[in-house]
Amino acid sequence: MSRDHGGDMDRAMARFGGAPGGWIDLSTGINRQPYPVPDLPARLWADLPRDADQLGLRAAAAGLYGVPQDQILPVAGAQAAIQLYPRLGQPGRARVLGPTYNEHAGSLSAQGWHVQTVFDPADLAGADLAVVVNPNNPDGRHWTGADLRALAQKVGRLIVDESFADPVPERSVAAHAGQNGMIVLRSFGKFWGLAGVRLGFVLASQADVAQIAGLSGPWAVSGPACAIGAAALADRDWRAATIARLCAEAQRLDAMAGAAGWTLVGGTALFRTYATPDAEAAQDHLARAQIWSRIFPYSARWIRLGLPGSPVEWDRLGRALSD
Repeated sequence: MSRDHGGDMDRAMARFGGAPGGWIDLSTGINRQPYPVPDLPARLWADLPRDADQLGLRAAAAGLYGVPQDQILPVAGAQAAIQLYPRLGQPGRARVLGPTYNEHAGSLSAQGWHVQTVFDPADLAGADLAVVVNPNNPDGRHWTGADLRALAQKVGRLIVDESFADPVPERSVAAHAGQNGMIVLRSFGKFWGLAGVRLGFVLASQADVAQIAGLSGPWAVSGPACAIGAAALADRDWRAATIARLCAEAQRLDAMAGAAGWTLVGGTALFRTYATPDAEAAQDHLARAQIWSRIFPYSARWIRLGLPGSPVEWDRLGRALSD
């Protein structure tokens, strides 16, 4: 099973040349104006993480997501959660609503699940485990909280991946995690632009949190990640300003892509997916200007772009699109 990803800058540079500092990586949907990392005490780098470090992080997450602290598990990125949840219970029939992030199907298959990709939410019903990415990557489709809560009653376990939900908190079902076996995954690195921190969250019932914690082992999240995450999640002013900026800039990107003859497929405030006459040719064209994008093995036309992070990056992208 192909498990290609964005962010594969080594492949881009091997093919088109250049050095990391000269490229604009728009292939991932990670916010390119990251949260300002606070100064950290030296002991966070020298010592193993303390229980108090993780408790502070859980408290900040509980305040943001509306979930009791004992139903929150910090993990080393949403990807770590995707590697772990297939190990809950015995493998059975899993259905993934696609097309979507390919690691869900890949991780489930690796743990012995029989995985089927379906394209209608109604076809998820009856599965032992169902996966919905909301909003979806890469086309931005989304489902209401009522629809997802109803679906949770029709499957053995529902996984809702909310990695791109921070700009649209009204669409989140985080506060309902644990009900009818529903597990919600949250990413930290994408919205806060700090993917290198490797932080994410599992929101689930106390029993599921305890089992996944046992699978992840001790010290799954570093002390610096706990401190950075706690500060960022509690910074409501930065969050509100960033949501407003991203929403406005997503419209700006749509206008630029439309002027280049591309058609919006969908997206979120962190990435946009467009239909082009030839996605591979479009990617190559941008790559010659050292701008990296994301294309997909299942579509010859779709190309995904994250949002540039500075006026210089916006200017470079604008020139490349107009050439």
